[in-house]
Amino acid sequence: MASHSSAEAAEVEKLYEFGERLNEAKDKSQHVSDYEGIIMAVKGQSVKAKQLAAQLIPRFFKFFPSLASKALTAQFDLVEDEEELGVRVQAIRGFPLLCKDTPEHVSKIADILGQLLTYGENVERDAVNKSLMSILRQDVKASLTALFKHVEIGMENVREKVICFLKDKVFPLKAELLKPQVEMERYVTDLVKKSLQDVTGAEFNLFMDFLRSFSIFGEGAPPERIQELIEIIEAQADLDAHFNVDDVDHIDRLISCMYMALPIFMRGASSSKFLNYFNKHIVPVFDKFPEEKKIDLLKTVAGSSPYATAQDSRQLLPSIVQLLKKCMPRRKTEETNFNYVECLLYTFHHLAHKTPNSTNSLCGYKIVTGQPSDRLGEDFSDNYKDFTERLTATEEIVRASLKKLTQGMAEHNKALSAAKTEEAKAKIKTEQQKTTTGLRICNNILAMTQPLHAKAPTFIGDKKIKLSWQEPVKKSTPASTTGAGTKRAGTTTNGASANPSASKKGRVEGVMQNQLVNRALEGLSRGGGRSGGRGGRGWGGRGRGRGFR
Repeated sequence: MASHSSAEAAEVEKLYEFGERLNEAKDKSQHVSDYEGIIMAVKGQSVKAKQLAAQLIPRFFKFFPSLASKALTAQFDLVEDEEELGVRVQAIRGFPLLCKDTPEHVSKIADILGQLLTYGENVERDAVNKSLMSILRQDVKASLTALFKHVEIGMENVREKVICFLKDKVFPLKAELLKPQVEMERYVTDLVKKSLQDVTGAEFNLFMDFLRSFSIFGEGAPPERIQELIEIIEAQADLDAHFNVDDVDHIDRLISCMYMALPIFMRGASSSKFLNYFNKHIVPVFDKFPEEKKIDLLKTVAGSSPYATAQDSRQLLPSIVQLLKKCMPRRKTEETNFNYVECLLYTFHHLAHKTPNSTNSLCGYKIVTGQPSDRLGEDFSDNYKDFTERLTATEEIVRASLKKLTQGMAEHNKALSAAKTEEAKAKIKTEQQKTTTGLRICNNILAMTQPLHAKAPTFIGDKKIKLSWQEPVKKSTPASTTGAGTKRAGTTTNGASANPSASKKGRVEGVMQNQLVNRALEGLSRGGGRSGGRGGRGWGGRGRGRGFR
């Protein structure tokens, strides 16, 4: 035992001698053997010697470029010491010094530190975080390039830790780290775009929030920059992929991406590609979608419709009228889904406002614009009769439902006054919220059908109509109706949506996001694997057949 102790002491003493000679030498490059001796100590058995070597290797690293490879390997070996936490931590702390005066090594060391983020010990993780931040401040471009490479093609556990590091440590300090601002924001935008080939919904949402916070995409940004954001979202939605109505993951990505795009449409970006995709791929198989997906799709189209071009409107309007006729019965005894009707009428008004004379052949109207496309010489009276009959039947059904809902609200108010327990009150308040939403939908439908009876109606093309899910969530709404991942209750017949969609972070007039994005970020998946060793990530995070484009 004594022999081992004395051998360890001798090893440490030797290292101190190497270090002192190097410290005192004016031309340190003449003392190659001393630095080699320090590197060799990594292979020894002494824990104290290894800890000392972990400090000395970085301290004199810049003076021995010919030994750089050996020195780096030795420091990496110390980081992998399985037995001694102190050795590993000391080695990690030495990494920033290794590249302080040798910036060519920043990328490699950032790469290694990114892998070390998976360490489980708190003290190690803290050392890795601090070393990475130090290296980022030395050379943010090279460091971020290495870290984003892990996001793009890294091993799954490393990749997740790197994304967490970016979110928690880097993104909040973007104003400090990304200088010069415009140049670095552009550079990081390109890194992010490369990393989005295969991401989960939550990851995509995170990166898009980060990009939207950049000055280059902020207020006053040129149209091409705003359009660039839309193109990133369009790529995630896989609008060029073959459409399969049974591909749940793709459908949820499409819906979530359309919701994410809405605030950007409001800033002048084109909604053409999304609307054309809906018209070409969704409408022909609309009846095959589950009920919940139908309403989600119609809500996204309704939200996009104010930002459609006249050309988009002309192409999409026939499909919207076709869907409207399916949803609006000719007889008041037929069932009606008010959610569909509200969305479709809103979309119809906004599209028709852009191309009013297109409704002459579709609905039998007589709108004069002086263009040959008015088709005023043709007889579309049957279309007018059919369309207005459907409007009338729908209004009768809606008014009857409005009466029932009003009576129901009065009953809820009485029941709330009589309720004895908090549980009973919460249940009644939930019913009140459903009824409030139902009343809102009914009133919206009547406000949009009434102008359409005229031979030459005026279409609503402004924000006068506030869609039912765009209303702010009231404080009395139970938390269960607004939380991430909450299931939306089913749609009622001859009634209204059973649950108002929840708002999210105030985007799109403060309320456009409902539970769609949250749900998509959680549990939806598509099976299969991805080439390159890592399993594909679903939009909900559990498995995608191939990377996002």
